[in-house]
Amino acid sequence: MDAINEAILSASGEWWVLVVVFLFCGIDAFFPVVPSESLLVGLASVAVTTGSQDLVLLGVCGAVGAFIGDQIAYRMGRAVGTERFAWMQRQRARKVFAFAERELVRRGALLIFTARFIPLGRTAVNFTAGATAFSQRRFVLLDAIACVVWAVYSVGIGSVAGRWFEEHKLVGVVLSVLLALVIGYVLDRIIYFFIGRHHRHLAEEHSGT
Repeated sequence: MDAINEAILSASGEWWVLVVVFLFCGIDAFFPVVPSESLLVGLASVAVTTGSQDLVLLGVCGAVGAFIGDQIAYRMGRAVGTERFAWMQRQRARKVFAFAERELVRRGALLIFTARFIPLGRTAVNFTAGATAFSQRRFVLLDAIACVVWAVYSVGIGSVAGRWFEEHKLVGVVLSVLLALVIGYVLDRIIYFFIGRHHRHLAEEHSGT
């Protein structure tokens, strides 16, 4: 365990870690297989007790990377729509896109803010906002706020878990990542529940006509 803790501490203190955080948070916005949130949370868990990275700088790199990535995804959505890539054709993805398109009109601010905490949700909303010509100025403003809150949330979770397990860095990292995943999963289930209700409602309306 001591050897693993030392390895984590050594890697987390390198200057290039901030570059990796920035890139991962950016790419995750339009390629949802990059674990940006887990990386940010894990590094914060280590940094809070060791000072290996400045927590504010870590959060800023995450927020700026996420914001730029979201803007790229918005423009990709405007250019290619929401059907170009294979992952967009999956049944669940199609339901999420349909839900996002409807809710962006009705509750755009709430959807953009909430989706930032859900990996597939944030990507779907970014692409859908661009594809449906959602106001770019409004998207930029709402997304900027959402990215800052998301970064604070991620660093905060890592910091709390890191304090709890100050002597065992690996345990703190694992716990903080699991906690972030659980919160993300709960939000995902809540959103997906409303997606299911939305589709059932549409089916009932269709059958009634």
